[in-house]
Amino acid sequence: MLVKFLSSETGELLMFSEAAGTLLRAIGKECTARGTFTREQMMPAAKMLREAVARGEGDLPEDEADAGGEKPVALRSRAWPLVDMLERTSQGGAKANIVWEAAAAF
Repeated sequence: MLVKFLSSETGELLMFSEAAGTLLRAIGKECTARGTFTREQMMPAAKMLREAVARGEGDLPEDEADAGGEKPVALRSRAWPLVDMLERTSQGGAKANIVWEAAAAF
């Protein structure tokens, strides 16, 4: 399932629900079908994501691969587009916001 992040200040960001769920849980958000970040929540959320990346949360061991032999994309690679969206949108006006949408809770 795809999760679409929509920002009032930047473009949209699409992620598979597994990756989006890992990132949202790292910042204490529930993986609901719809959710939001207010302007006041954005910079603390970006900081929490940076800290989760620094701790290596959500990363699999480097030698672990999926059934097809592909190595998974590290959390740090998946986090940066959302961190960028959070930081850039936080610089917007008082009504700056980010919402996410999915077909169902994930």
